[in-house]
Amino acid sequence: MCTQTASRKLVLAIDQSTQGTKAVLFDALGAVVGKVSRLHDQLVSEAGWVSHDAEQIMTNVLAVARDVCKHANVRQGEVCAVGISNQRETCVAWDREVREPLAPAIVWQCGRAQKLCSELAQNDPHMTSRIRKLSGLELSPYFSAAKMAWLLRNVPEVRKAAEARTLALGTIDAWLIFKLSEEHTFATEPSNACRTQLMNLNTAQWDDELCDFFAIPQSALPQIYSSDAVFGHTTMGGLFQEAVPICGVLGDSQAALAAQNCLAVGDLKVTYGTGSSVMMQVGEKPVSSRHGLVSSIAWEIAGKRSYVLEGNLNYTGAVISWLKDKMHLIGDPIEVESLIAQANPTDRTYFVPAFTGLGAPWWDAKATGLLTGITRTTGRAEMVKACAESIPFQIADVIEALEGDTNRKIREIRVDGGVTQNKYLMQLQADITGSSVAISSLAELSAAGVAYLAGVSVNMYQRNVIYEGLSQTRLIPMMASSEKKKRLCEWHRALQQARGA
Repeated sequence: MCTQTASRKLVLAIDQSTQGTKAVLFDALGAVVGKVSRLHDQLVSEAGWVSHDAEQIMTNVLAVARDVCKHANVRQGEVCAVGISNQRETCVAWDREVREPLAPAIVWQCGRAQKLCSELAQNDPHMTSRIRKLSGLELSPYFSAAKMAWLLRNVPEVRKAAEARTLALGTIDAWLIFKLSEEHTFATEPSNACRTQLMNLNTAQWDDELCDFFAIPQSALPQIYSSDAVFGHTTMGGLFQEAVPICGVLGDSQAALAAQNCLAVGDLKVTYGTGSSVMMQVGEKPVSSRHGLVSSIAWEIAGKRSYVLEGNLNYTGAVISWLKDKMHLIGDPIEVESLIAQANPTDRTYFVPAFTGLGAPWWDAKATGLLTGITRTTGRAEMVKACAESIPFQIADVIEALEGDTNRKIREIRVDGGVTQNKYLMQLQADITGSSVAISSLAELSAAGVAYLAGVSVNMYQRNVIYEGLSQTRLIPMMASSEKKKRLCEWHRALQQARGA
């Protein structure tokens, strides 16, 4: 823990996301004093299965922590606490005695467990509604439970560890806590646990019925702590002479919600990452969706639990990566906005990024990607524009579902993530939702959320000084209502085609 003689007090936030890992240092005034990031490998099989190397992720966590402390000239005793935000639903199987992974981590995007979900639903048709009631989530390969069940069925090493009762099944937060903490604590917290589809939404504990349905042994699951608990103590692989507490852990989307100060019922934020999370604060009781959204836990802090309604999209920022890495239509994401400016404004090409089906609010695992509306004049710029525009169009459908579930008109959308740097897409987001868009001056909001939580836990922060120090750029709707209606109609026609309707 930071010492009284230290020249400054710092919180180290680790943001472990789908594409890479960031380490961000925040000082006592909430200012960023250093940040470093490092990418990890995206392991995609010929069948389209998406995996990560959990050991590589762990190595990168230690590397970015070391590098950011070096670049910010951090002295021993200055770091008071470590907070962790993480990609959700991605799951790891490891052996608690050997402390090594038993298989590559299955990434949240991966749909390899679709067949397993279909078989489970056919074997017990009544269980799908029961799953939603207990967990707040639709039966889907998107969530961790089906991924864990797939590992148990298909990886002999995982089955053997389960039989020996040394198996650990956890989301990325549990893996990092286990590896980083001197105590090798096997723990998670509600914002992550609720996304496994194994936690009872009302009790915030593992549910016997859900675990039995997926055939997941509860002995292999981590203990569920409060989000602001002390999960253990870490030297970050020998970086610190004295171990400091890991005392703020949240899933990345909930961490961004906290950083955006979305505390009042109806507050809404959108995180534009590899995929996107559209999340609304609903208060101390869960709200059931009638429009294809899911109910989750925001956090459990100071003994109080907060709930959210959420819609998740598999491919938003990942569409830009696809344009670069697979289609080679761009060399750098920064080119997208200038290409959009070059595109024919009358072109009506639409792209539906259903690479692994569609998430909220459609939940159509059979949908496939589609580029439609192409004419002889459609070229590179028009195709890039159509692909990029699929991002705000998908978000708009989720926001419409949120409004339907809560009978609230969304007046403001607080946004974060790399896509927010594209002013054209953010203006389009405002136009087609009819809501103002508030763009944060800080890109690393997931890190900011857990830094604040960890800072409060060690009495470094008494209020959200990180949020108070941020500025926001606001965009208001400018598009004529007739044009908005036309564009949304054309988008929904493309969706119907992608879904085979």
